[in-house]
Amino acid sequence: MLQYIRKYCWRKKIAMADEREMRMQRLHTLREEGINPYPNRVQRTRTISELLQHFDEWQGPEGSFTVVGRIRLMREMGKVAFIKIEDGTGSIQTYFRINDIGEEAYRRLKLVDLGDFVQVSGFLFLTRTGERTIHVSEFRILSKGLRPLPEKFHGLEDKEIRQRKRYLDLIANGDEIKNIFVTRSRTITAMRRYLDELGFLEVETPILQPLYGGATARPFITHHNTLDRDLYLRIAVELYLKRLIVGGFEKVYEIGRDFRNEGIDRIHNPEFTLMECYQAYADYEDIMTLVEEMIHFIAIEVKGTPRITYQGFEIDLTPPWPRIRLLDAIAEFTGIDVNLFPDKESLAAEMRANGYEADPRLGRGRLIDDLKSAMFRKGIPVLRQAIFLTDYPRDISPLAKDHSEIPGLVDRFQPFIGGLECGNAFTELNDPLD
Repeated sequence: MLQYIRKYCWRKKIAMADEREMRMQRLHTLREEGINPYPNRVQRTRTISELLQHFDEWQGPEGSFTVVGRIRLMREMGKVAFIKIEDGTGSIQTYFRINDIGEEAYRRLKLVDLGDFVQVSGFLFLTRTGERTIHVSEFRILSKGLRPLPEKFHGLEDKEIRQRKRYLDLIANGDEIKNIFVTRSRTITAMRRYLDELGFLEVETPILQPLYGGATARPFITHHNTLDRDLYLRIAVELYLKRLIVGGFEKVYEIGRDFRNEGIDRIHNPEFTLMECYQAYADYEDIMTLVEEMIHFIAIEVKGTPRITYQGFEIDLTPPWPRIRLLDAIAEFTGIDVNLFPDKESLAAEMRANGYEADPRLGRGRLIDDLKSAMFRKGIPVLRQAIFLTDYPRDISPLAKDHSEIPGLVDRFQPFIGGLECGNAFTELNDPLD
């Protein structure tokens, strides 16, 4: 009966409402039998990953372990049943036999569903097929699920649902998605460790600000009822960090959320996490060294190697990274020497002549920025490695110091990895009259 119900449900031959009603009936049956399907306390002696890691030394009928987890697979064969459960560390098969747990408990097993959370106790053994398994001596329900899970075999394939309901994505595509969460967490931890060891001080600055600044973006606006005034969600953490430098701190950083009330695409989100750091008595060359060494350190800490693979392309993060002047890169990879076109009209005409789009409403600086983007869209191998583009034109780099050797350029760089812009930095303009 149990096996029949599972197949029937997961082949979607009954409506979702009918499935929920069947689960509700099992829930009521449990309660009628005096069983709380949502107990307050849970007992667990080991995680599933611990059992798997020490399986060879712990297996045998003399052992007794208690684990908890969500039911992912169920298979009943007469007087025995196999159920795979999964916790946050892994999954393991469990084996139920009517002679071991008793007829009453085995009958109650028919009241559990895929997605329910259970607690099982028993010893470890290998099945005849060599699968590591818990031989269950007792079990209890920890949480009864009333809605079916996404189908495990096909996963959750709708991309929009995956993004909007990440909890379902984690359930259906757990191994793949959880690794992203873990990698992100370890990346931030490694970044903090690196900056802390260099003597940087981590700080928190206001998210609600009376004036927004530090970037060019449209802000989110909210209203403070007590003060009866509008405030803005910050678009950058820059200005408050600079005030700390002015106040006497030499090295500060913040990892925090920024908010920009603008468009959404695969690399832009209205809210995102940003790390900004500032160092007194340092120029953009010093910060380039910091960036490449920090990212190399993070890769070693998180992945164990400076080589990563992005979209099938291997990238070596080992310093030093190539440094290429922006205008030199544009000339080499687009065929357009920007220096020969001193105004927006001539540059736009040359872009069109070379097959690039040129919006007549844009200034010369924005057209140069568009050429940079077009250059990366070509998928040129050298531009997919970890590189720095340096020495940007002054008209697209406000608040940066002029280049000490080349008129019209400033001390600014951007790191790119896999063709993606990963940051922006410059030697700060500190001349109050400039």
